[in-house]
Amino acid sequence: MVAWTAEERAFIQDIFSKLNYEEAGPKALQRALIVYPWTQRYFGSFGNLYNADAIINNPKVAAHGTVVLHGLDRAMKNMDDIKNTYAELSVLHSEKLHVDPDNFRLLADCLTIVIASTMGAAFTADMQAAWQKFLAVVVSALQRQYH
Repeated sequence: MVAWTAEERAFIQDIFSKLNYEEAGPKALQRALIVYPWTQRYFGSFGNLYNADAIINNPKVAAHGTVVLHGLDRAMKNMDDIKNTYAELSVLHSEKLHVDPDNFRLLADCLTIVIASTMGAAFTADMQAAWQKFLAVVVSALQRQYH
């Protein structure tokens, strides 16, 4: 179990309270698919992902980005038990979807960039430290089935 300070919990909750899930989720996934094009192989059923414009305007990418962010919301609401909260998702991504576990970190990095650009100066170094810790725990939980 991860130890969270009251300040870290407050930072994470503050970030989520300011997020527009339907905006930040799609932007993060779009960025991951554009910056790391090899991640596109998991989204063959999404149709045209041939260039940045196609990815940005793809409604399936946008919808899945929103789903991902709502999934991350589950971790925020269960910060004391993220590992078990994500147990089924870890199995799904490992055994059924065969997602490269490093892609979770890449998407987390893209989400951090989206949040930093959205929040601007309000995304302080202390807030980022708490956010990075949170994402590291989430990524570890998602990668658990791979170990």
